[in-house]
Amino acid sequence: MNTAIEGYLPERRLFLKSDTETRFVRLRPLTQALLLSGGAMLIGWTIIVSAIFFMDSIGSGGAREQAQREREIFESRLAMLTADRDRRLDEAKAAEERFAVALRQVSAIQSELMASEERRRELETGIEVIQKTLKRAMVERDAARDELEAMTVAAVGGAAPQRSEAAEKADLSMTVDFLTAALDATAGERDAMAGAADAARAETEDLIYEQRLAEERNDEIFSQLEEAVTISMAPLDKMFTSAGLDPDDLIATVRRGYSGQGGTLGPLMPGVPAEGRSDPNAQRAARILEGLDRMNMYRIAAEKAPFAIPVKTAFRFTSGFGRRWGRLHAGVDLAGSYGAPIYATADGVVVKAGPMSGYGQLVEIRHDFGLSTRYGHLSRIEVRVGQRVSRGDRIGAMGSSGNSTGTHLHYEVRVDGEPKNPMTYIKAASNVF
Repeated sequence: MNTAIEGYLPERRLFLKSDTETRFVRLRPLTQALLLSGGAMLIGWTIIVSAIFFMDSIGSGGAREQAQREREIFESRLAMLTADRDRRLDEAKAAEERFAVALRQVSAIQSELMASEERRRELETGIEVIQKTLKRAMVERDAARDELEAMTVAAVGGAAPQRSEAAEKADLSMTVDFLTAALDATAGERDAMAGAADAARAETEDLIYEQRLAEERNDEIFSQLEEAVTISMAPLDKMFTSAGLDPDDLIATVRRGYSGQGGTLGPLMPGVPAEGRSDPNAQRAARILEGLDRMNMYRIAAEKAPFAIPVKTAFRFTSGFGRRWGRLHAGVDLAGSYGAPIYATADGVVVKAGPMSGYGQLVEIRHDFGLSTRYGHLSRIEVRVGQRVSRGDRIGAMGSSGNSTGTHLHYEVRVDGEPKNPMTYIKAASNVF
């Protein structure tokens, strides 16, 4: 092999001269080829590792920016849904008020109709009484006339005088005129009452039509609100389920911690009254309010669970969760620049802030729902034990303290003391934020 490559790499000798003697080192062609190949491989490996490091840094920065944009989009969409919910609720309240006014008007009209019917019956009864009175008066008048004629005959001792035909016609005409006037007045009152009844009936039909339109508008509003609540709830359910958390337990815990009420105005979200429990619209409104309340509980729970990344500057994901060299690596390692700020990933209370075996300078935060997070190998700690922190608060700086081969952050998520993969929570949040 030396002979084959001697034409390209001739043998060389390095002379080493001292005060007393001169020595030389022979570099055969094969030795030179091996040295050149090793140097080329070292340079190539350095270029490849640098390229991978820069590509990871660029990719992680782009992923964080994308997550931030998606979170802003979600927050704006939630704000729009909240505004639309408030507007729909105002429209529903206005429709209910209009419906109540229409019901009151219909009730008043029905009362007027009943009163008119009662007056009509009274008039009919009065006419019958007048007719009976007139008949009785005519009978009494005829009897009085007969008695007067008999008394006159008895007084004069002669035959009873005969009434003239003209007198009888005059009496009959007066009676007919009296009855005609009474019947005309009664007919006028009857026609007036019939006209009022027709007008009231037409107004009642208009109110019933307006009521039907209001019910259709209410149904459309309720349908839109129900769809909005369902669509907004699905990604939140998926986020918590993907993180291994029971949504119902989370809601119950948040509700116990946020259940304060009081004041002179009563509860902000009253239940459905007993008289409205059979009303389908009231039941739908109650279900929508329950869905909106559940979304608000989800928002609070999301703030209290570690659905965030503790490093916001450029970093490289260097080690994942799982077995490493036969031992459990209980978190993930994120390598970045020395002194890079470290942020809390959820609301909580600091329970450890100082050195800990293997972790170096460590911050541990206890969150709700049995969750806790650890931030190891810090160069500086900026919180104290017992301090309450919120998501995004700065708690320290990246370093290489403890059992570490270089500057990085060791980040852990634990549930009831058991370590869980932090990437599960980070990936679950990507469904919503």
